[in-house]
Amino acid sequence: MTRIDIYRPLKRSGLLVALAFLVGLVGYLVIGSRQYGWIDALYMTVITLTTVGYSEVIDLSGSPGGRLFTAALLLGGVGALLYFFSAVTAFFVEGHVQRLLWRRKMSKAIQHLSGHTIVCGGGHTGQHIVQELLATERPFVLIDVDESRVDALMQRLGCEFLVVIGDARDDDALHAAGIERAAGLVASISNDKDNLIVTVSARLLRPDLRIVCRCIDERIEEKILKAGADSVVSPNRIGGLRMISETVRPTAVSYLDIMLRDPDSKLRVESTLVLPRSRLADSTVGDLRGREIGDLLIVALRKPDEQWVFAPSDEHPLAAGGSVVYMGSAQAREAVEGLARPGD
Repeated sequence: MTRIDIYRPLKRSGLLVALAFLVGLVGYLVIGSRQYGWIDALYMTVITLTTVGYSEVIDLSGSPGGRLFTAALLLGGVGALLYFFSAVTAFFVEGHVQRLLWRRKMSKAIQHLSGHTIVCGGGHTGQHIVQELLATERPFVLIDVDESRVDALMQRLGCEFLVVIGDARDDDALHAAGIERAAGLVASISNDKDNLIVTVSARLLRPDLRIVCRCIDERIEEKILKAGADSVVSPNRIGGLRMISETVRPTAVSYLDIMLRDPDSKLRVESTLVLPRSRLADSTVGDLRGREIGDLLIVALRKPDEQWVFAPSDEHPLAAGGSVVYMGSAQAREAVEGLARPGD
């Protein structure tokens, strides 16, 4: 259930109770004329709606209209109170309080998060994204409007992760996911138009954010790029390339499958930007290899002028502004990123 579904019975019943008290207060003020004040009218309303049976402050013995009003207020007001108490009971019994506490815990954890990835949409594509982020131990927040789908995903993966229950097209949901501190955003909603809206919203909120967008209809791919996406991924195109790769290079595909799908294998192809004033800046590939970081295999270098060096030798320099492409575990990635940060 979304938040509005949780609160709707409480708001509706609370409004009816407030309306009953208001009608009672105004009615007894009119019945009592100038002889009684609003405190007397409020007292009469309370003892009528709560059916406590104390003595009447406003004398209704000579007012048939006042008695009829009291009877009507009693019937309608008590019904409103019963509706309110039943809504409150259902709120506790159905576990909504636990869900609110869970959401508050999520919100506090997200507030302390930075450099994370925001995943918009927990459908078929989003679930694979979440699984990969968990496997590589990268921080992320999932935004999804369907709480039951999120619960099912957590049960299937056997773990809990940070979630915002809401519509990723709304700025409030993006703010709740910490877009101000995020490193990237993936728009993986099943509808291309929704992904386009998410892209525009995220780009307006964070001009420097890296945004990757899912797109089925290749005709609007250019529009999504112009709307602010840094990259657009077509599942159909990726699927076609995968099918032909399975046909012409099955051994290589099997190797990649084992690397990505084997639960015991945590190796991934990673890239790290070499920042100025870091320990990697102005060093060499040999210096990095000499640190004996476990599970680290340097594959290529991307120089600051965007030229590539494949299978670099130990003598190749690691210049600030360039990137290192390597294969390694999550621990190896953390070690390389620590060396590439200034001041480390």
